[in-house]
Amino acid sequence: MSLTSDTWLAFVVSLPSAAATARMRIWRAVKAQGCAALRDGTYLLPAQAEQAAQLQTLADEALQEGGQAWLLRVQAKDMAEQAAYQALFDRTADYAPWLEELAQARQLISSLSAAELQRLQRRHARTYEAIRKIDFFPGESSIRAEAQWRDFTNAVEAIQSPGEPQAAAGRIARRDRMQYQGRLWATRRHLWVDRVASAWLIQRFIDPAARFVWLDLPADCPADALGFDFDGATFSHFGDRVTFEVLMASFGLDGDRGLQRLGAMVHALDVGGTATPEASGFEAVLAGARKRWPDDDALLADVGGVLDSLHAHFSTLRKP
Repeated sequence: MSLTSDTWLAFVVSLPSAAATARMRIWRAVKAQGCAALRDGTYLLPAQAEQAAQLQTLADEALQEGGQAWLLRVQAKDMAEQAAYQALFDRTADYAPWLEELAQARQLISSLSAAELQRLQRRHARTYEAIRKIDFFPGESSIRAEAQWRDFTNAVEAIQSPGEPQAAAGRIARRDRMQYQGRLWATRRHLWVDRVASAWLIQRFIDPAARFVWLDLPADCPADALGFDFDGATFSHFGDRVTFEVLMASFGLDGDRGLQRLGAMVHALDVGGTATPEASGFEAVLAGARKRWPDDDALLADVGGVLDSLHAHFSTLRKP
């Protein structure tokens, strides 16, 4: 998050000496919400921060414990004071230990099992998201953290999904769908976002009679198969487009409004960028489906229904 407001909330709280437990609880909550301490019992938060609404809850809690609490709106008197307030929210000290742990974890990932990798990535993701949520004024430390996190997740992905494609350059050639009917299509097994969405796109819009083979390694691709979403495949990442978007462009489907919205969602989940509102929900559905269906054919059939519904929904939405 990045805020520019010059309006602030000051949270002033005082509790009886006997309410030590409540004092500690409120202090921890204030810290978790990203407030900066001005002095003992006085905290500052950007007024536009989403956490600001929680301060009233903490004020009410302090009153219930027999204390006193005030929420005051503060305006920076000039640019110098504004800069001084913002400096209180420098998260360099929060990122530093996490970055050190991430560097140590990077040295271990090649020796971990798939389950251990997932646990390690989830743990570091939780810490990173907690810091990002209170990084109201991102600066150099947040840029460094983002780069290190992207490198780490790419390294984990390279271990979990060997053969993840690298983008090619040039121009996407237009293809005649009639020349691609009843074909054998191949991609890496253990389908994830771009691969499952691309297989669905092929099945629904390009080659209704498509047959699929799921590869342990890209090198196992049969000579007569049309490969997708791996290096050297007929259809893979191209420029800034993921495989789903490349298939759309190749077969003249990029004018379909529903597919455009799906493409934006797949792009955000696969390589990052502007997240769509539906992205996290689809990612959760797919993660759950992978647990239910270890077989990729069953996974495609199940998730294909979800993509059918999303496409129908997106196709009827009005343009903003």
